[in-house]
Parts: sequence; structure tokens; C-alpha cells
Amino acid sequence: MDARSLRGLAHPLRMRILDLLTLDGPDTATGLGRRLGENTGTVSWHLRHLADHGFIEEDTGRGTKRERWWQAVQASRRLDTNDFRDDPDSRGALSVYLHETVQRDFEQVTTYLAEDWDPRWRDAGTLLRRGDLHLTPHQLTALNAELEQVIDRYRSPAGDPLADPDARPVLVQLQSFPRRERGAR
Repeated sequence: MDARSLRGLAHPLRMRILDLLTLDGPDTATGLGRRLGENTGTVSWHLRHLADHGFIEEDTGRGTKRERWWQAVQASRRLDTNDFRDDPDSRGALSVYLHETVQRDFEQVTTYLAEDWDPRWRDAGTLLRRGDLHLTPHQLTALNAELEQVIDRYRSPAGDPLADPDARPVLVQLQSFPRRERGAR
């Protein structure tokens, strides 16, 4: 993701809109506005902004001239925060993006914990936290790459007709980062 794209995405409402379109599929400004508790005009403006930056596109197979459907663009995007930390023009956008990402992940976890799940699903989920690792930067990079490869092995194509009817959408939130030891601050 380049600086222009980051600035185009780094808005709380745009990030929520993109997340809904990515996770739940196509929707209209009216549908998104209802789900987000926002005015349709405001949502429409943000949808056009996301489209201008290539994050979403109109779903031309749906709707009418009055009702436009939008869908997330299926593209792999990586954000290397190091590309923006020293850029004063992007630092604010990076801060908003990171804050909103962490806030979204937190809300998704707390929602999961508050919901009443069938025991099979409740017992299958996990919140994993390990604090007993001591790694070099190279090892941490390798760990993250290997975990991403493992997750990719479980990815199935969208709309896979062979998908198990018992399958449900699953969010994987992985956070791995160094921490300062007590006394080293």
C-alpha cells in the first residue's frame, strides 16, 4: 500500500465500510448506512472515496441505476509501517489506520466472547497468548511468515461449492511483537 492509498483508507468510517464489504460481501450505501448507524449520503461519499483509491468497486451484476451495489476488490495488500513512520505527510494517516485496526480487532474479540456459541464452536475458538519466547528480529520475522503460511493452507476459495455446510466464517487475529523487559524501558 502506498502513501496515497493509506491516506485514502485511514478514516474510521471508511475502514469500517471496507471491513463489512470484505467480510460480508456486497451491499448498498443504504444497507451499509443502516448497519453502521450512518446517513446514506455520508456512506455514499465514503464509498466513492474508497472506489477512487481502488479498495472497492461497483458490483455491476446487481442493483439498478438508483441502487448501486459495492464490493471489496479482491486484492492482496500489505502495509509495511516502516514505509510511513518517517514520512510527516503520512504519519497521521498511519496513526489513524493502526488505531482503528487495533480497535476493530478488540471489538471483534469482545463480540465473540459475549456471544452465545454452540459448545463445538465455543471450544474450537481460542485466545492465544504466549510470553515465554525470546527471539531475534530474524526469528520473529520467520515465525510470522510461517504462521501466515499455515493460515493460508486453510483458506478456501470464496463460494466453494465443496465447502462443508458446517463451516462458518472464521477470523484469525495474530499479534506478535517484541516487548521491553522490566527495567529496560
